[in-house]
Amino acid sequence: MALQFILILLNILLFGSSLRLVESFTDGRKIVVGNNETDRLALLEFKKQIIDDPYGTLSSWNDSIHFCNWVGITCSNLQQQRVISLDLQGKGLGGNISPSIGNLTFLRYLNMGENSFHGTIPQEMGNLISLQIISFENNTLKGEFPTSLANCTSLREIYFNNNNLVGKISSEPFTSLTKLEVITINGNGLTGEIPAFLGNISSIQEISLEGNELQGTIPESLGQLSNLYLLAIGRNNLSGMVPLSLYNLSSLQIFNLRQNQLHGSLPRDIGLNLPNLQVLILGQNLFLGSIPNSISNISTLEVFDLDQNSFVGPVSNNLGNLQNLQAFTIDDNQCGTGAANDLDFVNSLLNCTNLNSLSIQLNGFKASLPNFKANLSTQLSIFLFGRNQIYGTIPAGIENLVNLTGLGMEDNFLEDLHLPTCTTPRSTKQEKSNSFRIVLAIIGALLGFLLISSFLTLYWIRRSKSKPPSTPLTGERFLKLSYKELFKATEGFSSANFIGSGSFGSVYKGIIDQDETIVAVKVLNLQNPRVYKSFIAECKALRNIGHRNLVKILTSCSSLDPKGKDFKALVYEFMPNGSLDDWLHLPVEAHNYSRNLSLLQRLNIAIDVASALDYLHNNCYVAIIHCDLKPSNILLDSDMIAHVSDFGLARLLLEADDNSSQDQTSTIEIKGSIGYAAPEYGMGGRVPVQGDVFSYGILLLEMFTGKRPIDHMFTDDLNLHNFAKATLPVHVMQILDPKNPTHGRTK
Repeated sequence: MALQFILILLNILLFGSSLRLVESFTDGRKIVVGNNETDRLALLEFKKQIIDDPYGTLSSWNDSIHFCNWVGITCSNLQQQRVISLDLQGKGLGGNISPSIGNLTFLRYLNMGENSFHGTIPQEMGNLISLQIISFENNTLKGEFPTSLANCTSLREIYFNNNNLVGKISSEPFTSLTKLEVITINGNGLTGEIPAFLGNISSIQEISLEGNELQGTIPESLGQLSNLYLLAIGRNNLSGMVPLSLYNLSSLQIFNLRQNQLHGSLPRDIGLNLPNLQVLILGQNLFLGSIPNSISNISTLEVFDLDQNSFVGPVSNNLGNLQNLQAFTIDDNQCGTGAANDLDFVNSLLNCTNLNSLSIQLNGFKASLPNFKANLSTQLSIFLFGRNQIYGTIPAGIENLVNLTGLGMEDNFLEDLHLPTCTTPRSTKQEKSNSFRIVLAIIGALLGFLLISSFLTLYWIRRSKSKPPSTPLTGERFLKLSYKELFKATEGFSSANFIGSGSFGSVYKGIIDQDETIVAVKVLNLQNPRVYKSFIAECKALRNIGHRNLVKILTSCSSLDPKGKDFKALVYEFMPNGSLDDWLHLPVEAHNYSRNLSLLQRLNIAIDVASALDYLHNNCYVAIIHCDLKPSNILLDSDMIAHVSDFGLARLLLEADDNSSQDQTSTIEIKGSIGYAAPEYGMGGRVPVQGDVFSYGILLLEMFTGKRPIDHMFTDDLNLHNFAKATLPVHVMQILDPKNPTHGRTK
């Protein structure tokens, strides 16, 4: 009997469901550890705070299934079955984080990233004494950094990036986190200084506090972190000099101080003391002095960016040793001043076979470019040396840069290439007379257009100043919308809200509840195998660009519908005046108002589209080719301002597979639209920016003649281009679109 009693007691002590264990601390604090029933109740309390579960992730969280089998839950293998992992990353969940989560005292891994949690991070997190990894990245959490995490002495990794956290980072939480390896809180609103105590945690390998509002100097103590391989503290308000000890951290691989107010010069031996450095980004600061020659010793270097500082020359001619280098940027410095003023270092860089981008603009170089001796295997696609004082001719050897797609050389003193003068057959007296009249007419039209444009420009400037700024849906962040919200916004994707369709999907008008903003929702047709590539291309092209003549993307949605099928959609700013195609070709009787465009409106739209293409080709950090420019992809807002849309076929010119066979295959797949695509697209050639220019030319002809390039009249060898060309120079008026109302650009 005694033995049986002992066994029963032992079973209760080890595996009982009613015993509440207590964890004591040396400072007198006590935390109730509880049992597996405590874990189940804590999870149910957490579920109660969830107000949005678009994928039904928590539908399994009920009493019909043991909680260890609920989605996102992992339990220990012990008979106790305590929750050790809670992983709900990317489930689209919305709501507050319940304080009950602090009762999961055996929890080691907590990942709530990529959701829509709001409110504050509960201080009860400090009860998670076994926690090793915590992630709340990419939510909308607010409040301050939870100081109670000081109790989580086993914590190794913290990911709070891209939230709305504010306030100072107190040293208090870190005094006991002696095992911490990663702290990532970039993209918040943190203020104050970087805690100097971080330098006392020798285990730290990664510090990322980029994109906050931190001030003060960089703590000297960070130079003690001998295991640190990533330090990203750019886009803050830091000042002072960089501690020399940081330049001696041989473990450092990524060093990003961009966009602060840091000053000082780089140590002469930086290249010897940072042998493992891969990324060095010091742009948009106040650094001065010369670029150390020892940089050429960092064989691992991939990205070198010192733009918008006050560095002076000369630049080392030994940079060709950097065979891993992919981007070299020294824009807007003074590297053209110094003991020497030559550009021989360019040839050195062109021998870096992995180099994709080379930019040396705005440096005051006063020299001629050397004859290029580029390695024929170079990957260079972007070469920018404009806004200097470079003279002479474009050097021989430039043809060796076989992958070059972007060449910027404006505002220099380069000579022309001495090409022979173009000759034309002699004209008859009548032809000369007609040509003279045409020239006078064109000059008169241009003067009139410039006068009207000046008036309109002044009008729009005054109007924009008096007009209150519109409030964006998302501020500086993308709006987060679920399938459920898009379904509601479009009234179930009803036919009443249907706008149009294409091979990649259908577009619906929707109204977002949050502020009754009208949007356009493009629901992709996932039956088309090319749609996945289109979706990625469009997101890739639009995520980092912005221009008044480009359609504004508000967000994307990639999830499952109620039937468990893939659902992908893109949400755009709504354009109330539809597409240019509608205005050019849809019969007037199909509308309750006139859809004709005046000559001035057509000119304005042409200028709008040209401005958009100029931005995409020449002013993006990575040039973008639209690949499908046509009237149906030109949308008009309430003021008849044109916006280029539909980047489903867009190509980014700086891509890793640019020289591979895979690149050729993917390029062949890009056809564009019949009648608008450049001939090269159909022959499997590379996709150059000139392809968009070709499409733009066809677009102009269509706008002013009113005829589609696939009009039934164009058969055999006759096409829109030849049709227009045949009327030059004296019969142009005969082919202009006969619809010519008198109103100008109107709402």
